[in-house]
Amino acid sequence: MYENIVTGLLWAAALGSGLMAGIYFAFSAFIMRAFDRLDTTQSVAAMNAINEVITRSWFMPLFFGTTIVSVVLMMIALVNWGDPDSVPTLIAGSPYFIGMFVCTVVFNVPLNNLLAGLNEDSTHAEDVWSRYLITWTRWNHIRTVSSLVTSGLCIWMLSAQ
Repeated sequence: MYENIVTGLLWAAALGSGLMAGIYFAFSAFIMRAFDRLDTTQSVAAMNAINEVITRSWFMPLFFGTTIVSVVLMMIALVNWGDPDSVPTLIAGSPYFIGMFVCTVVFNVPLNNLLAGLNEDSTHAEDVWSRYLITWTRWNHIRTVSSLVTSGLCIWMLSAQ
């Protein structure tokens, strides 16, 4: 039964982190670039609209659900330390939790809050947007890679079963 639980968690982590990697990849690959081509007022309004809508969408259960799964995988690995799969299981859950969740909470969300509080007519809106665009996107690259790494490691572990 233990193996079935771990297998189910690996599937959930592989699929959830794969979906998250795709979402983040879209932002890194073309959404933020498209916003950079718009007028600053339009870019800020569009990003603020996304940030508002995303908190009431299927993104949030996926975001938190996959985070919980990654933490459970890490806990199972630590509790069963010494089992042959404990190190790969810990390694599979860690990039998602650290590189996606922690990065989001510590870096991307505060940047989003800063942008939400920006008066679009402000004289410094263009400077704030320029810094936001560069910094937010860099952290988003880390979220993309972390999610993709977790998905790949989980798939690799599932294929080795």
